[in-house]
Amino acid sequence: MNILAIDTSTSFASIAIGVNDQIVAESLVNTNRTLSARLVPEIERLLTSADLSITDIDIFASSTGPGSFTGVRGGVATIQGLALATGKPCIGFSSLALLAMNFSLSSTWICTLLDARKSEVYAALYDCSSPIPSPLIPDCVLPIAAVLEEITALIEQPVIFVGDGAVRYHDQIVDQIGTRAVFAPFQLNSHHAANGIMLTTQAVLRGELLEPRQLLPVYLRASDAEMLKSKAVAV
Repeated sequence: MNILAIDTSTSFASIAIGVNDQIVAESLVNTNRTLSARLVPEIERLLTSADLSITDIDIFASSTGPGSFTGVRGGVATIQGLALATGKPCIGFSSLALLAMNFSLSSTWICTLLDARKSEVYAALYDCSSPIPSPLIPDCVLPIAAVLEEITALIEQPVIFVGDGAVRYHDQIVDQIGTRAVFAPFQLNSHHAANGIMLTTQAVLRGELLEPRQLLPVYLRASDAEMLKSKAVAV
């Protein structure tokens, strides 16, 4: 089974190709403001390096968010287009679960945090003691203080914080959690689409294949444009 998986939920796009439970190509590219120009060429480059064509891919997979509205929308649309063009199915997975996969088999719980702006974070808490993360607090968007309150109510043991939200709110996390807060080293704050290959494989085993039209972004809150539109309607 040949799988192409991507993540575009942050300013870095990650792309990976898996062939029969083996990663044969992966890249991490800074696409800040250039996603549309760089994503497809990078996919083509990886396919060439893996000696594959787009028609050789059996399943197209993408993170569906949460994260950057533009990034998530662009990644999902790209995977939809490739799947439609080749007549192949899709799989979607959480960008927060993808980040938690950096800590597979960890005995310490993992809190994934992405900066959602507006003084909020996209957050989830995972038990990563198995190969696939198990959510203890599902994907949500909240002020960091509210996330930390939920974690404090659940456990009294150390928690590993990871993601750009953990970097931005480092001091507040320490103030609220204290020595129980452990911060991931910088290289683990990046999403890796190779982990998406594993998430995709497990989703296939659960029978969660989607038609391209069924692959939809998960934003958790309205975009700025939608908020402005609703305010205008209300006025």
